[in-house]
Amino acid sequence: MPPMSLRGPAEPAAEEAADEIPFDIVASRDEALKDAMAEEAVKLVEDNSVIVLDIGTTPRAIARLLRGRPVTVITSSLAVLDELRDDDAVRLVMLGGVLRRNYQSLVGSLTEQALRQVSADLLFLSCTGVRPGGHVVDNMAVEAPLKQAMIETAGKVVLVADETKFPGTGSLRVCSLSDIDVLITTRGADPNTLQLCREADGKVILA
Repeated sequence: MPPMSLRGPAEPAAEEAADEIPFDIVASRDEALKDAMAEEAVKLVEDNSVIVLDIGTTPRAIARLLRGRPVTVITSSLAVLDELRDDDAVRLVMLGGVLRRNYQSLVGSLTEQALRQVSADLLFLSCTGVRPGGHVVDNMAVEAPLKQAMIETAGKVVLVADETKFPGTGSLRVCSLSDIDVLITTRGADPNTLQLCREADGKVILA
């Protein structure tokens, strides 16, 4: 029997990693927008709840504001780990996977398998774009299936996407606005797309 491979269709291709902007550079952009959204996001978090934090720079900002809260945080983000590793109040659960160094996250089939065992109250989901027609998209093939698996885990899905994500970039469909319970964005987001979210019974919060 051949040895089990840790690499699968959800693993990052070398050319995909080469095209990706490093996490630290992304984190330095639009920091005020991300911090404003994070402040709104933590208002939705109840003590003793179970939260899935997606990878990305806004989820890291959310993690920073969760310090000292009696919550469980489940994530594949090493940036979230760095924010919460020394916080005794937060119960931190790391999903396994293959290290994606450029974006400080764990990915792949092991991550997807771990997510199948998760049941959470809230998911804070990130993306690279929200299309005018209501599709939430990502630009990395390695991330789309993980985000879809995260959506399946949560009782409530909260999309955090600032105004630069309308329409943003990406061609890989993650979900539709009809799959989102709450959209947290900033005041420059496309009003027509926000109305689509409201029409799909989603709540829109402007940070």
